[in-house]
Amino acid sequence: MDNSTWVWLAGVAALVMLVAAVILLVRVFRARKLLMDAGIPVRDKALFWAAVVYTISPVDLLPDPIYLDDIGVLLLALKALHSAARKAGLQR
Repeated sequence: MDNSTWVWLAGVAALVMLVAAVILLVRVFRARKLLMDAGIPVRDKALFWAAVVYTISPVDLLPDPIYLDDIGVLLLALKALHSAARKAGLQR
């Protein structure tokens, strides 16, 4: 593989991570209402905030150019938060 192929692959990977980050950011802002609701258990709210702290902290499981661990942790926390909202009857 020549250099132009590697540059192209790196660009595609960067674009995919950017799209994932934007989608994740939109989901985080939508979850804001759930964090204020009293029907959601504190455990799920704390899990979400721990995921946010992990995402912005300099300590990572994978090196910083690869944000898959940050995105994965935040997605799991959002999934747990939405699952708790469904169980509480706050979401369809």
